Amino acid sequence: MTDRVAGTHRQLTNAVKEALRDLNIQLALLNRRFGGRVELKDADWTCLDLLNRQGQLSPKELARRTGLHPATLTGVLDRLERGGWVVRERDPHSPDRRAVTVRALRERNSELYDMFAGMNHRMDELCRDYNAAELEVIAGFLRRTAEAGHDSTEELA
Repeated sequence: MTDRVAGTHRQLTNAVKEALRDLNIQLALLNRRFGGRVELKDADWTCLDLLNRQGQLSPKELARRTGLHPATLTGVLDRLERGGWVVRERDPHSPDRRAVTVRALRERNSELYDMFAGMNHRMDELCRDYNAAELEVIAGFLRRTAEAGHDSTEELA
């Protein structure tokens, strides 16, 4: 790689990193605003989103995936349960009768979808500007970025 090409690549890489930082800020602001409307704190929303996407999980597994301390998770689950977002159920597959799993109440999801309708519509419009090959590259980049974030999070644990 020539010095000129390397310099351009470095500049573009920095532009991507800056754009990701801007995206992180905007999504954090959106999530806070959204959370205020449905009375969910950031950690509450993270847990609820994971449960909606992954299915029921044990509290231990949910704590591991979110990086929350078990005592903190207990408070989160208490709020989510009081709000009618999740239920804790006995784990029928565990020999330990005290073992529970947490399940999102999907019938409440329409409230979430309504809140994110504006963002979903804007994302649909944005994606229309790209062809299938470009969308594959973007999706792949975002997946790899999420993996890099996951690995970096694990590194700091």
